Amino acid sequence: MSSEPAHSTSLGGTRTLVGLGRLLWEVIRKQFTVMFRYRVNFAINVATMYVFFAIVFFGGQAVVGGIGGSPQSLDSTLNGVIVGWFLWTMAQGAYSGLSGNITQESQWGTLEQLYMSPFGFGRVMLLKAASNVIQSMAIGGVILVLMLVTTGRTLSVDLLTIAPVVIASLLSVVGIGFVFAGLALIYKRIGAVSNLMQFAMVGLVGAPTADVPALRLLPLVQGSALLQQSMRRGIRLWEFSAEELSVLLGVGVGYLVCGYVVFKYCSRVARRRGVMGHY
Repeated sequence: MSSEPAHSTSLGGTRTLVGLGRLLWEVIRKQFTVMFRYRVNFAINVATMYVFFAIVFFGGQAVVGGIGGSPQSLDSTLNGVIVGWFLWTMAQGAYSGLSGNITQESQWGTLEQLYMSPFGFGRVMLLKAASNVIQSMAIGGVILVLMLVTTGRTLSVDLLTIAPVVIASLLSVVGIGFVFAGLALIYKRIGAVSNLMQFAMVGLVGAPTADVPALRLLPLVQGSALLQQSMRRGIRLWEFSAEELSVLLGVGVGYLVCGYVVFKYCSRVARRRGVMGHY
């Protein structure tokens, strides 16, 4: 008799995992369906990020040429700019996606339906965050190809190293995204404040960890440093020290957990105030 409850618990856990897997697939499918349905807007967003990089690249060449320098003098920094822009592009999407999801669901009038999901509102939003990361990495890959073709540069692209480093790096900005998503539940329109983080992320991606090691505890900083080493110097994942990887994962998980806790608190506040489905 004692084995029957254990068997039921195991079966229930398996069904939950299967259900979450199906839900994740549906969330991803919906996200990419919306992206391709509004493909003109998607193409403009990608083109905008690429054009900004092209302005920096060609503008830098023009400035160097104007002062009598050689374009080759940019070689030492150009690879770093490409890698940084690659990470910033993905971080921007992963960070802003959650608050955008909240705003979008509020406009569609489906936010309260998500809250009543049998999987729980928190789990649904975690899966949406995972979908945002996948979408951001796909867009980042497109931008990376465009940058390499434009500049004629060659970087080490080892997916077994880049993918884990990028995912761990984006966990921290997803945590910040949860904070702003929680604020969006309560205050609805927070775009002006949220956009400020995009400029802050530029500084985080380019932070000098060699000069100030404590900066590694900030979002993106450690991930950016490891990604630079991997893509510019060809260092593999297993060649990083245990300390470097521990800081990367610890910072990512720490910010994610803290951000999720804030989001859960904000969702309770929104429910208590009766503004969950309002826009």
